[in-house]
Amino acid sequence: MLEQRYIDREKSWLAFNARVLQEAGDDSVPLLDRMRFLGIFSNNLDEFFRVRFAAIRRLSLSGISGEKYFGGVSAQQLIKDITEIVIQQQSESLRILSNIESQLVTENIFIINEKDINDEQEIFLKDFFIQTLSPELVTIILNDLAEFPILKDSSGYLAVKLVMKKDLEVRYAIVEIPKMINRFVVLPSNNEKQYVILTDDVIRHNLSSIFNIFDYESVSAHMIKITRDAQLDIDSDLSKSMLEKIASSVKDRRIGEPVRFIYDQEIDKDTLQFFLDKMNIDATDSIIPGGRYHNRRDYMDFPNLGRYDLLYKKNDPLPIPGLSLEGSILEKISKRDYLLNAPYQSFSYLIKFLREAALDPKVVSIKITLYRLAKNSQIISSLINAAKNGKKVTVQIELQARFDEASNISYSEQMQTEGIELIFGIKGLKVHSKVCVIERFEKDKIKRYGFISTGNFNESTAKIYTDVTLFTCHSQILKDVSKIFEFFDINYKVQRYKHLIVSPQYTRHRFVKLIDREIIHAIAGRKTYMKLKMNSLSDLLMIDKLYEASKAGVKIQLEVRGICSLIPGVKGLSENIEAISIVDNYLEHSRIYIFGNAGLPEVYISSADFMTRNIDARVEVTCPIYDQAIKNELIDNFDLGWKGNVKARYHSYKLDNKYRVRGNNPIFRAQLETYKYYQNKVAVFEESI
Repeated sequence: MLEQRYIDREKSWLAFNARVLQEAGDDSVPLLDRMRFLGIFSNNLDEFFRVRFAAIRRLSLSGISGEKYFGGVSAQQLIKDITEIVIQQQSESLRILSNIESQLVTENIFIINEKDINDEQEIFLKDFFIQTLSPELVTIILNDLAEFPILKDSSGYLAVKLVMKKDLEVRYAIVEIPKMINRFVVLPSNNEKQYVILTDDVIRHNLSSIFNIFDYESVSAHMIKITRDAQLDIDSDLSKSMLEKIASSVKDRRIGEPVRFIYDQEIDKDTLQFFLDKMNIDATDSIIPGGRYHNRRDYMDFPNLGRYDLLYKKNDPLPIPGLSLEGSILEKISKRDYLLNAPYQSFSYLIKFLREAALDPKVVSIKITLYRLAKNSQIISSLINAAKNGKKVTVQIELQARFDEASNISYSEQMQTEGIELIFGIKGLKVHSKVCVIERFEKDKIKRYGFISTGNFNESTAKIYTDVTLFTCHSQILKDVSKIFEFFDINYKVQRYKHLIVSPQYTRHRFVKLIDREIIHAIAGRKTYMKLKMNSLSDLLMIDKLYEASKAGVKIQLEVRGICSLIPGVKGLSENIEAISIVDNYLEHSRIYIFGNAGLPEVYISSADFMTRNIDARVEVTCPIYDQAIKNELIDNFDLGWKGNVKARYHSYKLDNKYRVRGNNPIFRAQLETYKYYQNKVAVFEESI
């Protein structure tokens, strides 16, 4: 038997990001989408260093070995291991980028630098620099400053070295690459060839204009990038509101400790050392050599150049059979439950629900939890509209939603102005649940309608994240939802729920009971199974419970997109467990839990993964599905993913991301087949009416 029992969660996460990088390197993926995956890979890595790596570094600097947290590996060793893995991944990403650029050339798309500019482009770029780019530049001469400026971790910088003619004195400067201007400049073309240049290179091309007051002999510019610790340190000042505390802590992020420094490996050694010394970066930080360009998350916004043939074909969101966006959605939900599976189906149903509730004279109140919101949120607009129409609107908004704090603070201020009652959560607990309940007067009594989701109420991410949302008027389920809002108000009183499974009080206990029931069925010789779909699986107690079920003979199928600390397929430990990850055009985000129950399957949707934070340290909601048609649909959804043999990789202790073996089976791309499944549902419904 394999001695190792768990996979380190940080290394498992890096393996997930390697799967994203695989998509960037996959020749079968359209070229411009490969650029997008490179950007996602880089953005993911930034967030990893700002949060997870920063936490390990804090532990390391505290003098605590951390071995009990990291499966017997010290924090110091884990930092070294992570840095080695990331350097290798960065090297692979550069190789992939070079390959993509070469293939773009065959499509007459050229990404040029400042050395390739022709006369016509020179004229265009001179005007672009003077009119657009130059006014946005922040340039700082460093040598004579009393204090080194704070470099932001969300920005890229050109480290400039000027060698003066007089005495060959060396002066250093930084130029911040503006974020408000698209980093990719599309150059004019009068033939079939298309040209793109990065603003970095436009700046390089104009260094003489920027530094023309200096009598220099030579000038060079190389990109650097810093990542800072993004953990929020919230003070305990009782005189401050939670809004003030979070706002203050978000501002403090800009001076967080450096946790990663990336530099162009072509930079002069003395220039590199100057910046490392001035920024107090040493060997305890992750110092990573890279290529000419950093902040490659910007590649997520690489221009499409009108070349839609080099992008995935966009599938229009489908209607939900029987649920019209033109009639009353509440009237339909009063008769039966409906399931929305975005992005396969239109997220507009959720907006329609709130818009209708805002205008309906019979609706008296709306209560909703919000975690991450779109930049121009239709959800917020609908809630403000409801408040203006005299509805009592209560919003629990999570101010500590990672990297969305500033946005959520802004929305909170807007809603407060409109008289919406805000709840800012519970001390020590993030509110990660995705629920809404409205109250409506019908026949002289209150009737509840609502929805419960696996994902954020965010119309932007709903275009690329797969999530399911249950629309229901089930009185007992929605009574439980109302109790959650009572818990927000009086959180020292533990509520009892008849239908919902709610963290932090009940999730662990209830899931353990559900797994135990499967174990009892298996021991009794009854055919049973578990099909569990989630984003991450890292809670060791839940993993041990799944191992126990496997030993008892329960067949377990796991679809885990991200972290998977469980090791499947080990004889005597997990031989009845298979685990895959699907990384494709959409980001798999649904949490669907199916328990075979000896032929009487129970199905749940949830906001919670099997992670300790979701189970024990957040407010999460898991909802049972009672409608048989929706049960069947969710089981079908899981099975469609499980059949995938194009974008599915095996989880294993080797972290090698091997693709699922196709053998003699026909190609089955799960996300494409899921879309076809919903197309067929629409066709069948239309034939029946």
